[in-house]
Amino acid sequence: MNARTLIRLTFANPASAIYLGLFGGSVAIAAAVTLFSSDPGFIWVWPALLTFPALLFAVAVGQGAWGTGEVPTWVLVGGLITCALVQSFVLGVLLKALRGRRRGLTHPHHG
Repeated sequence: MNARTLIRLTFANPASAIYLGLFGGSVAIAAAVTLFSSDPGFIWVWPALLTFPALLFAVAVGQGAWGTGEVPTWVLVGGLITCALVQSFVLGVLLKALRGRRRGLTHPHHG
């Protein structure tokens, strides 16, 4: 897989673009609430929920690396972003596979 294919599957398809837009919007809102509010509450739950399946692995790695102590904020934010990119790539791969399957169903191969 070359870099162009990786970029196309991660960013340049409708499913990934919508997902990354939702994730980016949730991070922007969470950051704004955190900066401008005295009590942001649980606003960071939304970006975490959008990255949930992959986030479990990232949290486990972070806790393994830092032990039971507090994981640095840069690791948490980096984990959220990495998880979002991984899931965006997986969405791109799934969309490509579904499109290929649909083409096979609509244009049967005679041979």
